[in-house]
Amino acid sequence: MSSFTQVVLYTDSDGRAKFRAAPIELGEGTPATRLSAILPATGLQLRESPVGFRSQQHCTGAPQWVFILSGAMEIGLADGSSRVFAAGEHFYSADTLPAGATFDPAIHGHWSRQVGGAPLVTLFVKV
Repeated sequence: MSSFTQVVLYTDSDGRAKFRAAPIELGEGTPATRLSAILPATGLQLRESPVGFRSQQHCTGAPQWVFILSGAMEIGLADGSSRVFAAGEHFYSADTLPAGATFDPAIHGHWSRQVGGAPLVTLFVKV
């Protein structure tokens, strides 16, 4: 059985955003077209971010898939690490603020920015 590697941006038990990989099994379909089970979604949203865009430190309001359609996006974490996602790549953004916590940018969330000479176009799939 094949699997799809889902890159997950999540809030760990210490309240900090981190990345991890999680397999999604492709156990349906045929050998020529392996499929996952149907995953839930409530809506789609497209965004274009101009060259030079950078967000403030923030948490994801609600979990969502983020697919990079063109350009590149860097995600930076409070621990100083970052990761760049290029066109055709994705991550599942689930770094929500822990229940009862007050947002602290030194601990919680992530920032994002457009990278390179082309605008960033992303597709958000809300779940």
